[in-house]
Amino acid sequence: MPQPFSMELNEDQLQIQKWVHDFAEQTIRPVAHEWDEREEFPRPVVEEAAKIGLYSFDFMAQAFADETGLTLPIACEELAWGDAGIALAILGSSLGLAGIAANGTPEQLMEWGPQCYGTPDKIQLAAFCVSEPDAGSDVSSLRTRAVYDEAKDEWVLNGTKTWITNGGIADVHVVVASVDPELGSRGQASFVVPPGTPGLSQGQKFKKMGIRASHTAEVVLDNVRVPGRCLLGGKEKLDERLARAREGKRSKSQAAMATFEASRPAVGAQALGIARAAYEYALDYAKERKAFGRAIIENQGIAFKLADMKTRIDASRMLVWRAAWMGRSGQPFTAGEGSMSKLFAGETAVWVTEQAIQIMGGYGYIREHPVERWHRDSKIYTIFEGTSEIQRLIIARAISGIHIP
Repeated sequence: MPQPFSMELNEDQLQIQKWVHDFAEQTIRPVAHEWDEREEFPRPVVEEAAKIGLYSFDFMAQAFADETGLTLPIACEELAWGDAGIALAILGSSLGLAGIAANGTPEQLMEWGPQCYGTPDKIQLAAFCVSEPDAGSDVSSLRTRAVYDEAKDEWVLNGTKTWITNGGIADVHVVVASVDPELGSRGQASFVVPPGTPGLSQGQKFKKMGIRASHTAEVVLDNVRVPGRCLLGGKEKLDERLARAREGKRSKSQAAMATFEASRPAVGAQALGIARAAYEYALDYAKERKAFGRAIIENQGIAFKLADMKTRIDASRMLVWRAAWMGRSGQPFTAGEGSMSKLFAGETAVWVTEQAIQIMGGYGYIREHPVERWHRDSKIYTIFEGTSEIQRLIIARAISGIHIP
């Protein structure tokens, strides 16, 4: 019996919300500007998250197991409320984990899942490698090849991935590659590339417009050999799937897109965190800033603007939570629900941060200010929505490789 949808959090979820919020307030916010300016992976902050169990396989397993589907969006929103870049640094390994969970056997999940996070004493990172220079959301056009060496029971991977979160610095890379190019996306498989595997290297690291504390780079695969057991799901299952595809029979949804669709409500929740942070900052400012003898919030032009900001944030949260619940509770769930929630939340983040800038006095007054950073971060959640593949490539080149699948 699936859990009924509810916007009322249970006691466990309320405790998790407060726990993550306190970490964001006390640990993330004080150093957010520094790591944004450095444009480096904030390892000390992630290590602190690991010490309290927030950055861990156990926490993600708990979040994925929540029958309401709300634990992960709750945590994502609170982390992004602290800072979107550091939030993605903490959450980035979850995409690699999701790729393993979606495509691997239970045994593979238990072997590789913990290695995506390591231990509090020695954290590890994971990366999900799908996008390529000529294939972003168009996963059917992937050119990275995986060829089976039957004599050695090894797969040989060659290709270049781009816009990869944790790309090249991760310990565990989950790589989607084409096994049979003639079958398009139905001829692809996912592989785990273990730590230290020869032939895998980091290519260009991208300088980004926003979310700069998250590491984004190319991953180059040059005759990377992985054992047969690193094929997620196993060769027997792959051979059966390829045979069905060659016969023209229907198969389950493409693995990479299924991972993206499941992750979209969580991405939307991060946009929510950005929007809420900007709204709360603007609200506090409007209560304190005085003009013509009274706080500016007493002016209808400001009060109505703040009310509209809050309305859009709450409406976005409802869409995000509903999509997360549908995806987890076994309700009919397509790319539509996940995409709608992510797109609306992303647009809300952009609009709310723009309103916050105006309340704060306009663009000329918020340089070196959190609202400016939130505004830059918010744009990343919508810049690729509603564009064609060629438009995405033009935009990506123009702003140096920003990509959130």
